[in-house]
Amino acid sequence: MKLVTAFQTFNPAEAQLIRSRLEAAGFQAHVAHELSALSMEGYSMSNGGVLVQVPDDQVEDARALIHSAEDSPE
Repeated sequence: MKLVTAFQTFNPAEAQLIRSRLEAAGFQAHVAHELSALSMEGYSMSNGGVLVQVPDDQVEDARALIHSAEDSPE
């Protein structure tokens, strides 16, 4: 299973929220680089931020779910 980035942010809390939404919808979501965002100022930017990743065969559906949540009014 190859993991692919479905969402990228510099906010660990936002990454966990997206992971939680994906898991609730049945995706196998993982957060990568979360500790680097908390440990050193600026390091998160140099490594590409905090990544929410899913298996490559789920990435298109996961991105669609993420974008549909962004487009809906709260």
